[in-house]
Parts: sequence; C-alpha cells; structure tokens
Amino acid sequence: MPIARSQFILALLLLAAWLPRTAAGQDAGEAPAGIPVENPTVIEACGICHATDDPRILSRISYRRTTPEGWQRTIRRMVTLNDMALDADEAREIVRYLSNDLGLAPEEARAGAFEVERRAIEFAYEADLDTEDTCRACHSMGRILNQRRTKEEWELVVAMHRGYYPFADRQGFLEDGMVGREAPAADETPRRRHPMNRAIDHLAEVFPLHTSAWAAWSANVRPPQLAGTWAVSGHHPGRGPVFGQMTVTAVAGADAEFTTEASLVYPQSGESVTHAGRAIVYTGYQWRGSSDVAIEDTAWRQVMFVERDWNEISGRWFRGVGDEIGLDVTLTRSDAGAAPVVAGVHPRALRLSAEGEVQIHGANLPAPLAPADVDFGAGVEVTEVVSAAPGLATVRVAVSAGAAVGARDLRVGRGRAARALVVHDRVDRIEVEPSRGMARVGGVVAAKQYQQFHAVAWHDGPDSEAGTGDDLNLGVLEPTWSLEEYSATYGDEDLRYVGAVDQTGLFTPAVDGPNPERNGNRNNIGDVWVVASFTPDGRDTPLRGRALLVVTVPVYMQFDSWEVGR
Repeated sequence: MPIARSQFILALLLLAAWLPRTAAGQDAGEAPAGIPVENPTVIEACGICHATDDPRILSRISYRRTTPEGWQRTIRRMVTLNDMALDADEAREIVRYLSNDLGLAPEEARAGAFEVERRAIEFAYEADLDTEDTCRACHSMGRILNQRRTKEEWELVVAMHRGYYPFADRQGFLEDGMVGREAPAADETPRRRHPMNRAIDHLAEVFPLHTSAWAAWSANVRPPQLAGTWAVSGHHPGRGPVFGQMTVTAVAGADAEFTTEASLVYPQSGESVTHAGRAIVYTGYQWRGSSDVAIEDTAWRQVMFVERDWNEISGRWFRGVGDEIGLDVTLTRSDAGAAPVVAGVHPRALRLSAEGEVQIHGANLPAPLAPADVDFGAGVEVTEVVSAAPGLATVRVAVSAGAAVGARDLRVGRGRAARALVVHDRVDRIEVEPSRGMARVGGVVAAKQYQQFHAVAWHDGPDSEAGTGDDLNLGVLEPTWSLEEYSATYGDEDLRYVGAVDQTGLFTPAVDGPNPERNGNRNNIGDVWVVASFTPDGRDTPLRGRALLVVTVPVYMQFDSWEVGR
C-alpha cells in the first residue's frame, strides 16, 4: 500500500534522528539493561530487524514490557507495515513467550485492566493530566497503563506516532503556539517544557522498564494449576445476576492451556446457558479465553485475573462488534469435598415484615440441609428448607418488623457470603447504569453497536442522603423502559430516528446511512434519554431514573491488519 510505505519511510527518518540516544546506541554504562530474549523463534523472527551486538538483547523488544494484547498488536503492525512473515503457530509462540517473559506483574496490570477487559468507563488519569491530554486524543489511557519502557523507548514511541500519524502533532502532542517546534528550547523551564517531553519524563518515571513488582513476580512465574471445579457468580446487565459452575480441564502436553465447560443459570428469568471454550493463562495470571454458546453465532471472549493463591479468578466475558455485551464474573474454586461456597442469593433484598423464598447459589452446599444450617442474622428467620442440592438450595424466610435495616452476611454450614442479603424498609430511588451510554448506527455499511442498560434500586441508608457511603444496593430491577427526547436544539427530533429500547434495557440503533425521511437527509444519529420507571411496594407513584444515550456513527477505520485477522 503506497500510503503505508511512505509513512514507514517517514518513520524511519524520524527514528534515525533518535537512534544515537536510544539504549541500543548508548554505552553499556549509560543504558538501562535490557531483558534478555531466550526464545529461538523470537530471536529468528524478530532479530532480523531488531538486532544488537548481543544476540539475546533485541533492540526495542528487550526494552519493553506489556500485556498479551500489547504484544499481539505489535506483531500485527510488523506484519502489516514491515512485511514480517509468520505462520499462526509462530505468532502464537512469540506472543506467549513475550507475554510470559516481558509481561506485567499483577500489581502493574490492575490499573489498566479496564482496557483489556474492554470496559466502556470514564477514566481520569489524575496522576498527570498533561500526560493524559497528550495520549488520550487517540486512544484510552489504558493503552499507556499497560506498558513499561525505558525512557529511550518512550521517546521512540512518540517518534513513531509522529511518523505514522502526523496529525498527532495537531491532536495531542503540541500546545497552541508550539506547532513546528521539534525540540525543547535552550532556555526551556519545567513550566514551559514541550508537552511531548513532559509526557516522556512522566512516563519514564512512573512506568519504567525495571520495577520491584516485576522483579518479584518474574522470579515466581509458573503455569498455574487451575484444573478442577469452580463456582461462578456474576452480573449480566439486562439479565441480572448469574450463577453456575465451570469445569476447567488442563490440555495434555501444554503449559497453562485449558478447556472449559460452564453451566450458567439466570435466576431472574430462569434461563440456563452452557459455555464451551478454551483458554491460555499468560504470565501466570492473565486468563485469555473464548467460549461458544449453542444458541448464539458469536463467540464470547474471556479476560480474567487469576489470584496468587489460585483459588479465585475474576474478570469479564464479552462479545459484540464493540465488545459491548458482557458480564462480570468471579470464579471460586469448589472442588468436591472442599468447604461450601456461597456464591450469592436471589432475590438480593427483602423488605421488613416480608415472607418469601430465597435461592442460595453456590457449591458443596450441605445436604441434607436444616433451617438451623442457614443463618441470615438476627430478625431473618429461616422457616423451611424447600429444596437442597450441592449447587442450589431454596429456603423460605420471614423478616420481622423490627429487624435492623442493612446488608447481612449469610452463613450456610461452613460457607459464608459477605453482604449477601439486604433488609430494607423502602426504596428511595432507582438509577440507570451506565449513566452515559453510546451506541452506533449500522446494518448497511457497518455492523450495529448496541448499548445495554439496567436499573438498580437504592436505599439512602441511615443518613437518608443519596450518594454517600452508607447507601444500600437493593439489586437490579425489571422496570418499564422508554426513550425521551434530549432537547439540544430547537425542534429536536432525534427520538423519532435513532432507534428503540426493549423491555430488557437493550437499545438497538437504527440503520446507518443518510435517511431521506429525515430533515436534511441526515443520518440516524442523535441524543436521547433512556428512562426506567418502577413502582415499589408501598408507593402510589413510580420512581424514575434516566441515563443519557449518544447514538453516533460507525467506526469506519479498522486498525487490525487483515493479514492476520481474517
């Protein structure tokens, strides 16, 4: 592609100006030591271009650490722009080796977990807002949080961006009045320091190549022993709480590779779903997997963290053109014969003086089960065990009128779940989550990107003030959903064209492309309110909550290379 080639040549010219200052061009006493590369496939495939006097130290590569996604992105760029020839097996081996030996420690990866879990969140990098302004113009700060480099490498990253993406100068790298300044002025003060240089200084200090966390973790990296049975608990926006069991089986002859079979149940609807998949654990804790559901034609991705004790795994499973459909999950080891695991209850909240059935989900629950084996605390009496099985018990409870309002720990035999049930006397408000959402029109040229909403009931707590630390989450609701106009201009008519929301809170955008029925032949984009309405027991009028929804255009640029992505 002529454009890519010209950009590549420009990048080489820019990089050449920086090479004398790079780790590869400095004396050994001046440059931070690079991380040796011992894998023959990496040395053979990457060492052709990334060469140094020491065959185990590869320029650029030995001076950087990142996530599996970060290394995969680099390999795709090399294939696309530099004609790197790799088959699938070689690419997988390279990603695995680099992720394991030039990866991140768990403590380093936590901050940027939202990036790899593909969460749409509002994140502010408060440690240095100038650096955030410089980098966030084109991608999230999560991309930065998931990298560790030498100072020279951070400088080269900036040079690469300026070579491949010249508009970066205008979008984020330079301040007003500084366009065209290629280097800091001789009399430059810290306050007037070039924005790129301020960012480089900060990144080199806060995200260096060598850290105590990585030194400690890299000495302990080993394939985790995860085969066995795991209790699953989580939340699926639009479908409520989810519980179940996942069986993890080690793949014979492979380190840290597993097959998985998960059986999930959604107590709010009674629906059952089975996931069958496969996973690799990188760096001893980074679970990356995929699973298929028989009734769906799209695979789910699984991105999770394995805890150090190998007894808990948590993260997000997701799918969709924008990874927008997903559920948060926590897996707790629950092998046969182990202590009971209480994953959660449904419903989550009970009102004073109420009676009803409560489902207790978990693993290895006692059987037979007596009312005395189940303890919700004072004021909540278990009057009957309706049914009992190792993974699900149903009990009938009665809440006294004088029970204390608040969250209760649940004990079932030797199993315990903190704040599993909430006793309350009223519902003060409902909130729609997320408070701001985004969908993309599609269906003609591009695929649609949906937006899922859900509504949560809240009690304002002892201080009767919303948004304080003592508020009680009463769980998700099944409200009535609707859309209302977000009046931004005179005669606003977005409500008629942007799409529709169903009664699970899922917004489906309209088709892309100009709409001849709309004034000005405009596209079906705009802003609306997503409204949830619910009337709790004891109220005559409904409570309402709403969230802002922006319906915008598709993402027309695909950055993943087709050579390795098809």
